[in-house]
Amino acid sequence: MRTTPRSLDRVPPPGPAARDGSPPGEAPAGVSSLAFARAARALGRAARLRGLRVPVFRSPPGLDVTRTIRRRRGTVTIAVRRRGRPVSAVVADMIEGVVVANELTGVAADRVRSALWEAVRKEDRPLAA
Repeated sequence: MRTTPRSLDRVPPPGPAARDGSPPGEAPAGVSSLAFARAARALGRAARLRGLRVPVFRSPPGLDVTRTIRRRRGTVTIAVRRRGRPVSAVVADMIEGVVVANELTGVAADRVRSALWEAVRKEDRPLAA
């Protein structure tokens, strides 16, 4: 006698995509390159207004990590993985990159983080892909 598999048997096991809160078996879309560029511009403007060094943003990082920071000949490059990650995680990595590039700590770092989040929030269009 042949039995029909139950619908639960067809659900793929949770994989890497399930760790970010997406439904099991369903990979999140991630952040589009256009949204990434808009966030980078907003962060750059906000950082310049505060007299901070603006790092170069790129994606993806060359390594199998979510973010890398490279200092070379006076330039700081922040590489962030966009695929399969929520917008908030990508933007948080970009903001932290600005903080690290400017070697900020303590209260100064907290103030800059808040200002940069506000700059991204004020962006004309939503950053979601």
